[in-house]
Amino acid sequence: MHVSKKRHIAKTISYRVVSSLIGFVTIWIISGSVKISTAFGVAELLYKPIQYYIHERVWYRWIRFGLQDKK
Repeated sequence: MHVSKKRHIAKTISYRVVSSLIGFVTIWIISGSVKISTAFGVAELLYKPIQYYIHERVWYRWIRFGLQDKK
C-alpha cells in the first residue's frame, strides 16, 4: 500500500485544528483570559504541525511496529 505525503499533510491539518481548539479552550478555562489562550493557540498552531509531520514521517519510514506483510 502506498501512502502519499498529501495524506500525512491532511491528517496533520485536521489533527492540528482539533488539538488547537482543545488547547485554546483549556487555557481559557484555566487562565480566564482570551488573550492568553489566543497567544497559546497561535503559538501551538504554528509549531505543532511541523512537529507532528516530522513524527508521522519518522514512524512511516523507520518504525515497523504494528505493520503486517501482505500475503
